[in-house]
Amino acid sequence: MKPAPFIYHDPRTLPDALQLLSTLDNARPLAGGQSLGPMLNMRFVMPDHLVDLNRVPGLDRIEARGDTLEIGAMVRQRALERSDVVRRACPVMIDALAHVGHFQTRNRGTLGGSLSHLDPAAELPGICALYDATLTAGSRRGEREVPMAQWGRGYMSPDLAPDELLLQIRLPLWREPHGHAFVEFARRRGDFAIAGAGALLALDANGRIARAAIVLIGVAYAPLRLTAAERALIGAAPDEDALGAVAAEATGIEAIEDSYVSAGYRKRLAGVLAGRALDLAARRARQAGA
Repeated sequence: MKPAPFIYHDPRTLPDALQLLSTLDNARPLAGGQSLGPMLNMRFVMPDHLVDLNRVPGLDRIEARGDTLEIGAMVRQRALERSDVVRRACPVMIDALAHVGHFQTRNRGTLGGSLSHLDPAAELPGICALYDATLTAGSRRGEREVPMAQWGRGYMSPDLAPDELLLQIRLPLWREPHGHAFVEFARRRGDFAIAGAGALLALDANGRIARAAIVLIGVAYAPLRLTAAERALIGAAPDEDALGAVAAEATGIEAIEDSYVSAGYRKRLAGVLAGRALDLAARRARQAGA
């Protein structure tokens, strides 16, 4: 199947792109196209206008500013994967990118496109949730900031108005020594994850957990932080009992199901993966503090 007819627009500035989105009916922006392209071909979406962002300058910056990592929405996933700045400041993103499609799709796919598409199984929104990222959306009406926790409004429905674009993502960095991990399970390499888990863990001088962040992907319509488990871990030793309790809590979530996987299986898998992510993050935290 081929896309339904549409009018293609090729703006060269951000104001021009925002002008098109604010004045055209049924318009969709095009970033990397790795999700939108197949959806157009299968006619899951049928826009009357397609606004190409690939020649709009200024949206592909990666920069660490103090305790914040700033990433433009049009930064390619492959650029993130190869970035020394990202590798130093946010190594768990590098771990997650290893699971994103294949290198051909990462060459075109963008961070902003993944966040705007908001597939439940997408890895990069999970990393943004893990860091409590702040997302900047812009339109002709101005810019506004959206906490990542409020970004998902429903299934594949981010908090973006039809005339808005995602412009930038800001991740508050962990400066204390800590460990990180991201693991997932898919039927085949490069497939959408059935479930995945990411973790950040910092230990105090006595080897007990001083700070924790845990996120699940693939189990709900948006990335899911295990905030209760994070609070429960503070002050605990990162041993089998503590990590097992978090894994058990992960199995109590209300998970989505589909024609391939039941909710029960997905919950059980999420618990196993959360335990594995925490175990690896704890081992790396011990090495970081050594």
